[in-house]
Formats: sequence, structure tokens, C-alpha cells
Amino acid sequence: MKRTIILLILVLCAVPVNGQTKRKVTGYPMYFQVDEHGDTVFFDTLDPVWIFPRGRKMKDGDWRKYYKLVYNFNKVYPYALVGRKMMAQVDSILAADVTKRSERNRYINDVEKELLRLFEDDIKNMTVNQGMVLLRLVDRECGLSGYDIIKTYESGFAAAFWQLVAKLFSHDLKTRYDPKGNDAKIEELVNIWDSGKWNSFYYSIFMEYPQKTVIAAERLNSQVRKKGH
Repeated sequence: MKRTIILLILVLCAVPVNGQTKRKVTGYPMYFQVDEHGDTVFFDTLDPVWIFPRGRKMKDGDWRKYYKLVYNFNKVYPYALVGRKMMAQVDSILAADVTKRSERNRYINDVEKELLRLFEDDIKNMTVNQGMVLLRLVDRECGLSGYDIIKTYESGFAAAFWQLVAKLFSHDLKTRYDPKGNDAKIEELVNIWDSGKWNSFYYSIFMEYPQKTVIAAERLNSQVRKKGH
């Protein structure tokens, strides 16, 4: 008896109402416009896509490397842009306010501590590949290789030490940015970023918009400390 009742309920649920079967509405509303002839025209917006130029032929493995480069570039390029601003700020302060080597050393030491406080956690969470891409971009934006930056603001010994560390990861801090050679793909991504088309380009690859990198600060608070202060 119980089974019979259940079957009857299922049959009643399947009976059309007014000759039509009820169906669950899916999808989403579309815009429409009635033209001068009384016809209804539906329209909608499409997500932007990036059309790759002809002649780009890469194997599957190369495409995977390229997609990884795009992902890493999106994550680290904002740091390179902020690094350019901060380096310009440091250079300006050194030129205007520093008269003694001791003042320079104290100031550089303060800057280093502030940079560690602002970015140490972010850098630690980067992969080796992301760190290498960041070094290439810092060279591009600041005009100095990783080795030259360390040598200029720290010491030749520190530069030599980090050069040795970099070589353990098959990288050379002295290698300069080459937009037409080894760094051509990175340069292409920079140009897309600067053109304002980065979001649509990224969406065309990953079918989602890029996650924005949030930078803790774009300027340093460190100031030159005079003797006795």
C-alpha cells in the first residue's frame, strides 16, 4: 500500500499543468530591445578574449612553460614596479641628504630593515621561478642587475655571496635583461600589461581574471639619521 501511494505521488508530479510540463528555469536573464518592426532582439555582453598572432607555434610543453610564465609574471611584476619607485626614492635621498659614509651606511641599513619588514613574508612565499622572473623585471625597471644592486647598496662581498647562491639555482645575477633575446617573452608580457589589455589576455589563457597582487607600501619611511640623533 505504501509503495502504491509513493508511485501515485510520482505520477501526479509528472502530470503536465495546462498541457505543459513544469521545468526548472536555468541560465540568466538577457537584455532585449523591440525594434521598429515589433521584433524582439536579444543581446548580451561577452567576456573579452585575446587573439594570438599568426606564426606562434609552440609544442605542448612550451605552452605549459609559457602559461607558468604568465602566472608568475602576474604575481611579481607589481613588486618590480614598486621597487623602481623605492630605488628612485633612495637615490634621491642619498644625493640630497647624505654627506658622510657613516650616514649612508645607517640609512641603507634602515632601508634594508624596512624592506624586510614590508616584503620578507611575500618573498619567502614565492617559488624559485617567481624569484628569477622578479630579478629579470627588477633589472628591466631599475636598470641594474641583481649583482649590481647588491654591490651598489651593500658591498662587493655581499654581491659575490649572493651571486654564488644564485648559481646554485642555475642563475647568474650578473646577467643583464635582454628584451630581444632571452627575456623576449617577459618583454612581450610587459608590453601587454602597459597596453591595458592584461586582464583580457590573462582571461583568455586561464578563463578567469588575474588575482591582483596587493603591495604593502609604495614608499619608504626611512630617513637619513645624522650623528647624535
